[in-house]
Amino acid sequence: MAMGAICWMLFTLTLSASLIPGAHSLSEIQALTAFKRSFIDPNNVLSSWDPSLPNPCSWFYITCNWENKVTAVILINKNLSGNLVPELGLLSSLERLVLSRNRLTRTIPPELGNLKRLVYLKLSSNQISGNIPPSLGNLKSLHTLGLDNNKLTGKVPSQIATIPALRFADFSNNNLCWNFWPTPVFQGSYPLCQKEVEGPTLAAAN
Repeated sequence: MAMGAICWMLFTLTLSASLIPGAHSLSEIQALTAFKRSFIDPNNVLSSWDPSLPNPCSWFYITCNWENKVTAVILINKNLSGNLVPELGLLSSLERLVLSRNRLTRTIPPELGNLKRLVYLKLSSNQISGNIPPSLGNLKSLHTLGLDNNKLTGKVPSQIATIPALRFADFSNNNLCWNFWPTPVFQGSYPLCQKEVEGPTLAAAN
């Protein structure tokens, strides 16, 4: 067989394979579809999120990389009511999750701690309640964390203070207490938790 024919065959096989959704694509569609189902969407902003499409990279408000893996979900001020779902932890390539200024309720699922590549997590100005899961301390690539202006209660987990990449974390306007001595990275004026204090001692609590 001529070399040109062999090259063309390889190209065709590679192209065909790229059009078939792999396991990661199916898990991404599962995660995003579950997320959509949790919402009340009065403005129909998620109308393009069609699980029958083989690749969520064609959906609005989704960004993908060259491998067609979801790297960002950005939905700011879209008048969405609903809650975060555990299936979001399946988005293994996610780097940015920005859901600020909506009407999200309930709690932060611990499964968000599975998003090892997450750099930017912004859930500000919602109505999220409950405790901050210590599993967020597993996000070793996290640079920015915004949980301000919610209804969070309890301790700010000391595990978050151990994230090496963290440069900004805003917990202001919640009902929290510090479980460690906060450094200037951490925004929010809260008392120390009553029983014990752990972690960095670079700055005193306000």
